[in-house]
Amino acid sequence: MIKRILLLLSLALIWLLPVFTLRASAQGNTSPVLLLTAEGPLTPSMLGYLERGLTSAEQQGAEALVLMLDTPGGSVDLMNEFVQVIRNSSTPVVVYVAPRGAIAGSAGTVITLAGHASAMAPETAIGAASPVGAEGEDLGETIEAKEKNILKALVRSLAEERGEEAVQVAEETIESAHAVTANEAYQIGLVDFIADNVPDLLEQLDGYQVTTIDGSVTLDTTDALLIPFDPTFIESLLGVLTNPNIVFLLLTIGVQAILIELSSPGGWIAGFIGAVCLALAAYGLGFLPVNWFGLIFLAIAFVLFVLDIKTPTLGALTAAGVASLIVGSLVLFNSPGTPSFLRVSVPLVIGVSLATAGIFLVILTFALRAQRAPVRMGMDPLIGRTGSARSAISPIGTVQLDGELWTSELAEGQEPIPEGTPVEVIEVKGVRVIVRQVQQ
Repeated sequence: MIKRILLLLSLALIWLLPVFTLRASAQGNTSPVLLLTAEGPLTPSMLGYLERGLTSAEQQGAEALVLMLDTPGGSVDLMNEFVQVIRNSSTPVVVYVAPRGAIAGSAGTVITLAGHASAMAPETAIGAASPVGAEGEDLGETIEAKEKNILKALVRSLAEERGEEAVQVAEETIESAHAVTANEAYQIGLVDFIADNVPDLLEQLDGYQVTTIDGSVTLDTTDALLIPFDPTFIESLLGVLTNPNIVFLLLTIGVQAILIELSSPGGWIAGFIGAVCLALAAYGLGFLPVNWFGLIFLAIAFVLFVLDIKTPTLGALTAAGVASLIVGSLVLFNSPGTPSFLRVSVPLVIGVSLATAGIFLVILTFALRAQRAPVRMGMDPLIGRTGSARSAISPIGTVQLDGELWTSELAEGQEPIPEGTPVEVIEVKGVRVIVRQVQQ
């Protein structure tokens, strides 16, 4: 029986061997194409993602790397790093502005031109690459002229092989913030292809010649194995931390958590959460074009909240704190000239400010109650209080008084009191309370 099974397995292996050989041969002759997706403003984590993808592409001997781009832009310094990484790559980099509705705005325009090949999906746009200051403001006349001339020289060097019209339009995107559609960009040679999707792009790339740092390369993307290359968790997290709405939430949560820790020291959870939130917010603030003057108003807001708890003013300081928090947040993130994609949501700021005020008003309410409560000292306040017997009192037992357990003793002339019976304190002797049964 065993010999028959072995014989059948051997025959099956011999029959399937040519199939596996053909598949392995096909896969061995097909170089992979890595697909990276870059969406949102340019960030250092996005640059690290591209560098990691190019390293992986070189290790796998990839035919090309496709960077699917949808960005409103970013800083000039970061853009230059993207351009350097792409132009110094031995693996051909194809910048693909997609999906439909995507843009390669501002710095994204230059990155698209830096690709060894470039493509756009229908209904996309490219352009509006005029430089602005680090905080989104307009540059001074002299600095603006220098920045524009440097950028125009860069795009001329990147687009010079695409024809005079392409070079002219590329310069106009910097000089006058000109922008063009995908069809217009293709007609003037600013991009090489218009592709509906990535498979369509790979089909058009087959046989196309590009020039990398290692020389001329003819792309062979027939039956190419497309491999999506996803960002790591850390890269995704750092990308999220450049969202001004997220940074604003982290900032407010962090400050509130630290205030909670300071008001009731001894724990560590609130302090730990506050420290982590503030550290993450600091990373985002270091990248975003913020007006640091807004932090003064934020600090004043939380000082007013705390003062209203310490010296209650029936919510007057809390109202002033809300106004200061809203003004500070808008000054910090939404100063004039800041690009719209780097601004914080005004409804979010107002909503979070009101919620913060609500939290402090609740704390204020409890503080007022505590201040108005009668002061109790010594044992005298226990006399007259009522509770219940937690155990039978005959003559010694225990009673519960407002959540506290006390050793109790029967009053003179009282009968034993069963468990659960309502009792009243009539005297205090040391650490014992003398009780009697409450008549019902």
